[in-house]
Amino acid sequence: MAPNITTVTVNGTTEQPKGRSGLAFVTFLAGNGDYIKGVVGLAKGLRKVKSMYPLVVAVLADVPQEHRDILKSQGCTVREIEPVYPPENQTEFAMAYYVINYSKLRIWEFVEYTKMIYLDGDIQVFGNIDHLFDLPDNYFYAVMDCFCEKTWSHSPQYQIGYCQQCPNKVEWPSHLGSKPPLYFNAGMFVYEPNLDTYRDLLQTVQITKPTSFAEQDFLNMYFKDKYKPIPNLYNLVLAMLWRHPENVELHKVQVVHYCADGSKPWRFTGKEKNMEREDIKMLVKKWWEIYEDETLDYDHNNPVKRFTSALLEAGGAPLVSASTAA
Repeated sequence: MAPNITTVTVNGTTEQPKGRSGLAFVTFLAGNGDYIKGVVGLAKGLRKVKSMYPLVVAVLADVPQEHRDILKSQGCTVREIEPVYPPENQTEFAMAYYVINYSKLRIWEFVEYTKMIYLDGDIQVFGNIDHLFDLPDNYFYAVMDCFCEKTWSHSPQYQIGYCQQCPNKVEWPSHLGSKPPLYFNAGMFVYEPNLDTYRDLLQTVQITKPTSFAEQDFLNMYFKDKYKPIPNLYNLVLAMLWRHPENVELHKVQVVHYCADGSKPWRFTGKEKNMEREDIKMLVKKWWEIYEDETLDYDHNNPVKRFTSALLEAGGAPLVSASTAA
């Protein structure tokens, strides 16, 4: 059962709890590749939906100064972190670059913020999600994943055709024991930075055997007792469009995760499997419209402009109810 997600509007004004200055979005960037475009697009997307909170970019040392300057020019807070490596073993990761994603654990050290929303660099926001900061503390919030794509072929879920997105279609066989716990996609999550948690995460990862989905598997293991699912409109993994269309209301989606093979907007050719779909082309087009919109560039001459605008429009923000999981 997902938590109820609402913003409280009184007399046209959104009531905000105290301590709102301690909130921020955060993403992660490594290397000198083209993911910088994704992060710039995300920064502009947050401005377009008039979010009141900054975007922090956790970068590894190999992110060049030119890319850091671009991020700062887009109003991002750039913070360098050290990489985190899991114990060495013979694990074949679902994607070769996944090993570097363990470095995302460093964001639990960002204790100058009381609560943060993590978003991968291949995510775009199409609706204001500031209200997710109002979720009750001491839980880990994220969207349930799907087990139907080939990248899951190593798993018993894929092999027997079981997916938590449609648990009654193929029931979990009793001879395999208890049904697996709910499993989330770690491309988007709501969490609270905490130094005790941070230290324990780093200690635990060093004694935990790496698995195919790297830090996502690890976070699922670590937070299994604190995890609360939220609807897939807050992290639409594109495979849901062809695997579980009955669970998707595309017109309501606030956050799109361009994680399917061939779906990165800045690399899009439309030639990969499923990329010829009209809904995919539409979502890629929407990403480019934001990325290329110069009016969404950060205004250094008036840095409070977007916050003032957001506050003025906050009274018109819709109430969002999420009484059930996606």
